Amino acid sequence: MSDTKYVFVTGGVTSSLGKGIISASLAKLLQARGYKVTIQKLDPYLNVDPGTLNPYEHGECYVTVDGAETDLDLGHYERFLNVHTSQANNVTTGRIYQNVINKERRGDYLGKTVQIIPHITDEIKRNIKILGTKHNFDVVITEIGGTVGDIESLPYIEAVRQMKWELEPNQAIVIHLTLVPYLKASGELKTKPTQHSVKALLETGVQPDVIVLRTEKELNQDIRKKVALFCNVDIKSVIQSIDVSTIYEVPVKMQEEGLDETVMKKLNLPIDNKPELKEWKTFLDKLKNAKEVVNIGLVGKYVELADAYKSIIEALTHAATYNDRKLKLHLIHSEQINHKTVDEKLSGLDGILVAPGFGHRGIEGKLTAVKYARENKIPFLGICLGMQCAVIEFARNVLGYQEANSTEMELHTPYPVIDLMEDQKNVTDMGGTMRLGAYECKIKKGTKAYEAYNKDLVEERHRHRYEFNNEYLPAYEKAGMIASGHNPETGLVEIMEIPEHPWFVGVQFHPEYSSTVLNPHPVFLSFVKAAIKNKKE
Repeated sequence: MSDTKYVFVTGGVTSSLGKGIISASLAKLLQARGYKVTIQKLDPYLNVDPGTLNPYEHGECYVTVDGAETDLDLGHYERFLNVHTSQANNVTTGRIYQNVINKERRGDYLGKTVQIIPHITDEIKRNIKILGTKHNFDVVITEIGGTVGDIESLPYIEAVRQMKWELEPNQAIVIHLTLVPYLKASGELKTKPTQHSVKALLETGVQPDVIVLRTEKELNQDIRKKVALFCNVDIKSVIQSIDVSTIYEVPVKMQEEGLDETVMKKLNLPIDNKPELKEWKTFLDKLKNAKEVVNIGLVGKYVELADAYKSIIEALTHAATYNDRKLKLHLIHSEQINHKTVDEKLSGLDGILVAPGFGHRGIEGKLTAVKYARENKIPFLGICLGMQCAVIEFARNVLGYQEANSTEMELHTPYPVIDLMEDQKNVTDMGGTMRLGAYECKIKKGTKAYEAYNKDLVEERHRHRYEFNNEYLPAYEKAGMIASGHNPETGLVEIMEIPEHPWFVGVQFHPEYSSTVLNPHPVFLSFVKAAIKNKKE
């Protein structure tokens, strides 16, 4: 029997209460006490991974070092814990069913009737346990996506019930996160939704061990007693999670509430020391008390939902904080930018970031934004498609290739400066078939990229099908845009920049995925520093 302890985090009343942040905060506190911790997200939808999901519906697709397209909560896990996650940290119903059906086709079940119980629940349990045993984690925190009562979540809740029954006492606990709404008209906090949510959980055979209450007002002792009484938990296991100005405050609040100690007692883990979270609190202090502002414009086509750019926004926040500035982010829809509106939309910004994306919608607005940043000497960062836009804009307006384009947008362009990668030309499936995961990038000395990284070999994560067409590189370098980073094995261009510009850098990879609270990404640090310098000048 493995010694790994398991914590399951379920949610009730409504979605988007912050199970991922609570999970990451608990993991941070346990990690600070010296335990080896990881977090896993079980998603109840039938997609095999989030790679094919619309960002409007699901927010960004996060990519791990090993090339898995995963839920955006894994980004929170990495930003909080400062450790890499992998394919095993995000499991969807689609993948569970795919694995079971593949086994059935191979004859692994020896002619048995394949059912939800035990076959699907066994596969869920296998995915939970393998993460703990394979990497020798002390604690595995598993976040169950969705809300208790959802039909889609039932097999996961049943798997949790089975695991609690199968494992040793004190080896697995359930934390249930719910909402205590405040009724303004009567001036009251209401616990009834929490009671109903816990009742729904009890009907599945699962008793929560700890209840975390999301609230916008302080909870008094009477409310905690009421929840404890109706939900069969001791009062010390009723934890308040009050609204805060930044997600990075949540671990500190959870420590004040004693969430980590409550969990450790229930899991029979020794409580030898109290973590100080010194570096974390220093970051938090700088974040909350920065006096001066840096204005960054993020140009994208999914800006109505900020979660579509979650990692970029957090990476900018890290970089601004380490540069002693408060980030003032301007989300600008690329479809609203044209030669008539560009000045009104982008003037007054200290830096401009053109975001990643797929497809031709909003592309002309992105190209106009790039041109504005280049001509007005405003610090510019282009990420993935943003870098490709910088390349296309330069071809059209500097090299004179008026019809230059990416073959993603215009298949028969006479100047395919961005083209499909060779190994992508015969790919017909959409899911998980791009260039995904971490690849090496060799950086040229004396460039802005080298100045940022201060080393000549780095590893960055990718998620793309199209690349810079190397046939055109001599023309670019002659005209003043250079390749300052390339893949040492394939020769693929990874970074393009304009040396004569104060700071103009486009990266084919996604640096935002690697930025954490304690290790902000050097490209973002350098970009924000240039934006601050631009503001002063």
